[in-house]
Amino acid sequence: MIDLLNKYVLGAAVPSLLVIFGIYFGFRLGWFHILHPIKTVRLALSGGGKQAFSALTLALAGTLGVGNIVGVAAAIAGGGCGAVFWMWVSAFFAMILKYSEIVLAMRHRRYDKNENAHGSAMYYINDSFLSRGYKKTGAILSAVFALFFILNSLTMGSLIQVGAVTDSLSSAFSVPEPITAAALAALTLFVLLGGKNTVLKLTERIVPLMTLCVLVLSAAVLVIKAEALPSAFARIFSEALDFRAVGGGVFGFFLSDAVRLGTMRGLVSNEAGCGTSPTAHAESKNALPAVQGIWGIFEVFVDTIILCTVTALVIIVSGVPLEGESFMDMTLSAYASVLGEWSSYLLAAAVLCFGFATVVCWSHYGKEGVHYLSEKPWARRAFCIVYVCSVLLGGFVSSGAPWRLADLAIGAMTVINLFVLFLARKEIDEESRLLLKKS
Repeated sequence: MIDLLNKYVLGAAVPSLLVIFGIYFGFRLGWFHILHPIKTVRLALSGGGKQAFSALTLALAGTLGVGNIVGVAAAIAGGGCGAVFWMWVSAFFAMILKYSEIVLAMRHRRYDKNENAHGSAMYYINDSFLSRGYKKTGAILSAVFALFFILNSLTMGSLIQVGAVTDSLSSAFSVPEPITAAALAALTLFVLLGGKNTVLKLTERIVPLMTLCVLVLSAAVLVIKAEALPSAFARIFSEALDFRAVGGGVFGFFLSDAVRLGTMRGLVSNEAGCGTSPTAHAESKNALPAVQGIWGIFEVFVDTIILCTVTALVIIVSGVPLEGESFMDMTLSAYASVLGEWSSYLLAAAVLCFGFATVVCWSHYGKEGVHYLSEKPWARRAFCIVYVCSVLLGGFVSSGAPWRLADLAIGAMTVINLFVLFLARKEIDEESRLLLKKS
C-alpha cells in the first residue's frame, strides 16, 4: 500500500508540485537569486553573524549525510543515471521554496519562557489558516504535519542514517553493525542530555570538516577519471530525457523511476519545500527573515548542486556496477576502485560523522515536533527514549522499510507545505521587499 501511494500518488504529485510552485515563486520574487548572485551573497553576509552560520550548519547537518552518499547511489541504482538530472531540476526549483519556507518560519516563530525560539513549519501552517478564520483546518493540518515530521525523524533522521553508518563501518573496518548502533545510541543519548547548545557546537565543527573531506576525495577521483566525465554527463542527460520505457506522455513522465527517485532523493538530500530545515534556521537571531532565507538557498546549492553531483559523477565514472542491494558498498567501491582501499576508510569515517551529525540534528527536529503537539516535559522525555531506541534499532533493520516510510513522510509534508506557502505568498512578498530595501 505504501509503495503504491509513494509511486502513483506522491511520486507523481511531488515532482509536478515542486516544479509548478518553484516556477511560480521564482517569477513572483523575480528570480533574484539567479539573476543577482553577487548581491544575494552580499545580503546573506550582511546580517546574522555567527548565529546565522550556526543555524545553517544545524540545517546542513540535517540534510548532509545519507542523502548525499547512499541516497545518490539509491537514486542511480533505481532510476538510472538520469535520476541525477532530476535531482538538479528539483534543487533548482526548490531553492526559492527553501527561501520562502524559512522566511515564514522566521516570521511565525514563538519564544518559550527561556527565550528559546520554536519556528517549525507547523506554526506558520496553523497561523495561515487561523488568520483566515479556518481554525480547525489549521489545527488539523499542522498536527498531521507534526506527526509526519516525527515519523521522518525516526526513519530518515535515525534508522536510515544509522543503517548507512553501520554499513560503511562494516564494509571498511569489519565492525559488527550492532556494536556501531549501540555506540551511536549511547552518543546520541549523551548529546540529548547536553541540550540544544551541544547540538549546535557539534554541528559547527563536524559539518564543515566532513564536507571538505568528501569534496577533496571526490575531486581527486574526478581529476584522475577526467576523460570519462563527458560520457558521464552525456549518459545523465540521455537517460533523463528518454521516457519511452514508461510509455511516454506527461503521466508517464512523472511516474518514471528517474524522475520519481531523482526528485525524492533530492528532497531527502536538501529537504527544500518539505518544511523541515526551517526548524533549524529559525534558531538564528537574524533581524530580517529574508536574509536568513538566503542562507537556505546556499544550503540547497551546497547540498545538491555540489555534493550530490560530485558523488554521482564519482559513481558513474568509476565503472562500478550501478545496481546491487547495498548502496553504501556501491559508493565505497566507486571511490576505492579509483583511489585505492584507503579512500574507503576515509569515506567511511566521513559517513560516520555526517550520519551522526544528522542523527543529532533530527533528534532536535523530532523534539520540536513533539513540543508542538504537547509542551509537557514528559512528552519530550518519552520521545528522547523512543529516538535513542530507534538509533539502536538502526543496526538491525534493513533499509527498505525505513526508506518507504521516509518517502511517505517527506512526500506528505511537501504537499501540505507547498500549498501553505502559496496561501502565505503575500507575507513572503512583504519580507522580500524589506530585503530589497536593505540592498
